Amino acid sequence: MKDNKKIKRNILNLINNLFDEAKLIFNENPFLANRYIKLARKNAMKVNLKIPRNLKRKFCKHCYFYLVPGKNCRVRIHKSRVIYYCFNCKKFMRFSKK
Repeated sequence: MKDNKKIKRNILNLINNLFDEAKLIFNENPFLANRYIKLARKNAMKVNLKIPRNLKRKFCKHCYFYLVPGKNCRVRIHKSRVIYYCFNCKKFMRFSKK
C-alpha cells in the first residue's frame, strides 16, 4: 500500500514537471509542449491518478493540446462558468467558477 502512494506521488511530481516544461517550451516548439501534455496524461492513467484541477484547465479535453489563452484558445465567462474555446479542434470546454 505504501508503494502505491509513493508511486502516485512520484507520478504527480512528473506531471507537474511536464506541465512546467510545456509552459516554458510552448513559444519555441508547440508540438513538443503538446507531446508533454499527452505524456502527462498517459502517466496519470497508468496509476489511476486524477490530474489536479489547476492543471486540467491547461489542456484541451478533446485534442489534448496545451492551451495558452490568446494564442491557441479563447477564454470567456458566461453565466458563472468559465468557457474555453480551443482554436485547434474548435470545441468548447465549460468549467464551473468554483
